[in-house]
Amino acid sequence: MTFTTPHCFFSCSTSLPFSLSKKPSFFLSKKPRLSTWVSSRTRSSSLCTASLITSPDSFEVGRLIGSYGFMNVTSYSGFQSGADLEFSSGDLGQLRVQDVGEGSVKIRLYEGRIAQGPFKGTPVIFKVYPGQRAAGIEADMMAANELNAHAFLQSSSEGICKNLLLLLGGFETKTGEQWLAFRDNGKYSAADFAKATSEKISRARSLQEKPWNPFEQEQAFKRRTYFVIRLFQGAMNGLAYMHNHERLHQSLGPASVILNTIVERDAVYLVPKLRDLAFSVDISFSSLEEGPSTFSEDLWRRASSAGAFTPMERRSFGIADDIYEAGLLFAYLAFVPFCEAGIMDGLSLQRLLESTFKLDVMATREYCLADDRLLEAVKFLDLGDAAGWELLQAMLNPDFRKRPIAEAVANHRFLTANVL
Repeated sequence: MTFTTPHCFFSCSTSLPFSLSKKPSFFLSKKPRLSTWVSSRTRSSSLCTASLITSPDSFEVGRLIGSYGFMNVTSYSGFQSGADLEFSSGDLGQLRVQDVGEGSVKIRLYEGRIAQGPFKGTPVIFKVYPGQRAAGIEADMMAANELNAHAFLQSSSEGICKNLLLLLGGFETKTGEQWLAFRDNGKYSAADFAKATSEKISRARSLQEKPWNPFEQEQAFKRRTYFVIRLFQGAMNGLAYMHNHERLHQSLGPASVILNTIVERDAVYLVPKLRDLAFSVDISFSSLEEGPSTFSEDLWRRASSAGAFTPMERRSFGIADDIYEAGLLFAYLAFVPFCEAGIMDGLSLQRLLESTFKLDVMATREYCLADDRLLEAVKFLDLGDAAGWELLQAMLNPDFRKRPIAEAVANHRFLTANVL
């Protein structure tokens, strides 16, 4: 169908000077329209993203393909994370908390395409934020922050990063819903890949009358290893690009990495892309000197608790916080796709690393060695003379000052050398 409405502009804010309070009276700021903000921020760019499509008449909307939500953190245990984290399809792999509650923002995903203009026929995925009546001001803030982050990153003179999802446009409906249109580069996430792969392992091992061929098992391990390494390296390249352009992700997890394929034999064509920038934080020095904004308030509070007070120290803490989340993502990719379904999940793995072994990665390895169900994951991280464990320990270092930057992670020997 063709989606049409006369109300074609997306309300957004460049500064987002709000606090995530439950009281709507705290949010009384007028916000400039998308078209005004985008043109002023990207006027000097020659990229195709310099002019985002803001008319709903330019799009056709297809079927509903999924939904999103986000979790409210109500208490922390041990190593704390950001304020609100996104989740998809029940995935809790990126949460670093003890108690969580479901937030009020429910986000829908639709297929679609561009219906007119020079990019007619281009497939898109619509990310739909509910209006204020349904979800309060938080949804508008998240949508505006996500749009601002993408528009800024896509206006770089260095060109578009292939490991970030591409925003093509956005608009607001009469009912106040915020629609963001992204290039359709795949409907699967890293969480979907891990789930499908673990279920495949379970099916193969359940065929008692037909034992798994040892040679084929080894080949499958090698294919999976290559796929996971390419997946994680692509995600880290995207994160490195964000950090180099003064943006934190702050919601990194298996559901926030989009894949154009989950077929392991097609790993050579795999192009992972980061999405879900609704909680992205600006870490430019001008922004740091202005004080905390909506999505950085909790981050800078934790930075102060860790002894990071100056703008430079807070910037380093923010980058290290993203790296920690990326470390949990790496652990998830190292275990879940290499185990049978139900053996390990993101939250259980996180608790194992943080609560049981206090981020002592090699002690975790000894524990896993005693469980036959986890041996394939241990084998994966043991590659390259335990290079995987080495990388995981560096990313989860309790001292944020000792964690590597994203570019160093992407170039680590476990991801670049022929560990197979």
